[in-house]
Amino acid sequence: MTTLETTTRTKLSRLPERGRFDTDTIHAILDAMPMCHVAYMRDGKPAILPTLQWREADRVFWHGSTGAASHLQGREDEVCLNVCIFDGLVLARSAFHHSANYRSVTIFGTPESIVDHDEKTQLMKNFVEGLFPGRWDRLRPVKDKEIRATSILSLPITEASAKIRTGPPADDDEDYAFNVWAGVLPIASAFEAPQADQFTAADVERPGYLFGRSIG
Repeated sequence: MTTLETTTRTKLSRLPERGRFDTDTIHAILDAMPMCHVAYMRDGKPAILPTLQWREADRVFWHGSTGAASHLQGREDEVCLNVCIFDGLVLARSAFHHSANYRSVTIFGTPESIVDHDEKTQLMKNFVEGLFPGRWDRLRPVKDKEIRATSILSLPITEASAKIRTGPPADDDEDYAFNVWAGVLPIASAFEAPQADQFTAADVERPGYLFGRSIG
């Protein structure tokens, strides 16, 4: 396990006890939630993009169109990538102490653009196989023009931090005598039964390996 050095951007100024800087925790959150948001500057104004990410070793990757503004701008400026897993609503005895349970990772840095054709192809395969094991070889072979049309950016997981909240509400001592329900409403996400499109034959095996698998 490696502990990352804190910076002015990753240091938590509020509730620092919720911060985690070890790579085991950071990697686990990234691996558990493929959806992320990438913030960047576009024409001097802030913008944010929801997309899918995946981690390989100490780097996080995401893909998009070669002509997308977020990828064009991301090659020149720093970005901020965030992954958040929403675990529950926390109901306290006062409005002030209501909260949420969550696991979050934020990464800062300047993205690297992957330009080598073979490397891009391998990364795309890794992305698909990470979400859908065994599926890549069953698909229609990827076309060269599709590789050229795809932009892949990556960030080193070096300037990053996790922030986690778990457990029940933290009421003021005098609030515990107040007669109102308090506790946690857990939230869970999971894949449901696959729904085939109209062109899938009835005898084609469905992706049962995802059914019932939790997300996060």
